[in-house]
Amino acid sequence: MENIEELLIKSIQARLVSDVEVGSLLSGGIDSSLISALYSKISNKKINTFSIGYNEHKNYCELDFAHIAAKHINSNHTPIEIGKNDFIEYLEDTITALEQPHGDSAAIPLNILTNKIHKAGIKTVLSGEGSDELFLGYDNYSKFLKYYKFEKSLSSEQNSFLDSIIGALQNNTKESEYLRRIIKKENLYNSFGEIFTDIQKRKLFKKVPFFKRDTPKKDPVDWMSYIDLKTWLGESLLSKVDRISMRNSLEVRTPFLDYRLVDYLFSVNSDIKVGNTNKYLLKKIASKYIPDVIVNRTKKGFNSPFNEWLHKEYKDSVITTILEVNANTRLFNEEYLIHIYELSKSRKFKQHLWSLFIFSKWYKKSYL
Repeated sequence: MENIEELLIKSIQARLVSDVEVGSLLSGGIDSSLISALYSKISNKKINTFSIGYNEHKNYCELDFAHIAAKHINSNHTPIEIGKNDFIEYLEDTITALEQPHGDSAAIPLNILTNKIHKAGIKTVLSGEGSDELFLGYDNYSKFLKYYKFEKSLSSEQNSFLDSIIGALQNNTKESEYLRRIIKKENLYNSFGEIFTDIQKRKLFKKVPFFKRDTPKKDPVDWMSYIDLKTWLGESLLSKVDRISMRNSLEVRTPFLDYRLVDYLFSVNSDIKVGNTNKYLLKKIASKYIPDVIVNRTKKGFNSPFNEWLHKEYKDSVITTILEVNANTRLFNEEYLIHIYELSKSRKFKQHLWSLFIFSKWYKKSYL
């Protein structure tokens, strides 16, 4: 524990070496709150912190927690509150900034936030990326560990029986897909960023694309951590942060991703890392620096009311745009596209629709 704390402090210190004022992103979650608290303690000064939230659909808003953390460390805190109009206004600019069809809706509020930070005269900020992957912060991890445990408990006779009836169980849920993977001896965990299951891909694509997959590590904890660092963090989150921050002439530094800290955490026994709660080891450290209400709160993630705002603003032009592009690309089955759109109206398949919509907006902008 002391080694992790020492490595994290050294990592922050190394990222404070700068000719310009360094700020800190502060969402109100444990990662950014701990980074900000340690930065404040190391520098022994009143640091600048920034957060973003929403003036409607308050269940997505974390500004209250960010305020608690900012007050605790006595920072110069700037909360930024946005609504539907701000979100929609920045959508096209965000697609341009990303330079590719990127399915993370958090890119839009990040674009707004980094733009405001740049206008405040800050050139560099610290951020908490990498903590979830290294310290097992996603709720998905504990859920998948139960699937792995179930997989080990099955006798060959039980597996054969389940194999004989699995066809009758298949439906649209991720749970049935994970059960199918166990029975068919397929790779159980692919990435936190996995949106479409294999069954859903077969329904969606006219010709299902093939992606080469890594061979899983024997230890499920190491495997989930590794593949998410490589795929979800490396190819999705960091590419988003890099492109959006560059758009706004802002440098984002990530202390959790110091190679010494990463190497050390992969040497820690998996049982110790798992503990009895998500981010077990990080919470032990964080409890020394930030309030318990932040340490023990349920993880929210950088989410937004993107589905609500999408339907409110674009209405049926969402599916019209998707179908227009599909008529040109002929990639997808039209019936399934409409099915996803209808489900999203009742807040199901939200991420599926967003990914298809952003791809269609990007394709239309680039090629039509």
